[in-house]
Amino acid sequence: MRNIPYGKTISYKTLSEKLGDVKAIRAVGKANGQNPIAIIIPCHRVIGTNGSLVGYASGLDIKEKLLHIEGALNPQLFD
Repeated sequence: MRNIPYGKTISYKTLSEKLGDVKAIRAVGKANGQNPIAIIIPCHRVIGTNGSLVGYASGLDIKEKLLHIEGALNPQLFD
């Protein structure tokens, strides 16, 4: 997650593929949800495959605001 550039997003599926196992989507989601330092490791940049804002411990409204600040609401996917 640290490698996702500012203003970019990546889907849970693509992130699990980059880690070498497309079946690890749930593990990626769980690890993302347990991120204790969300400001340093930008877990808000991980989104649903269809571009939806899903799963953010601080709430989806905060996730949306952070992505809006970064200009990433219309997903610019990081591949």
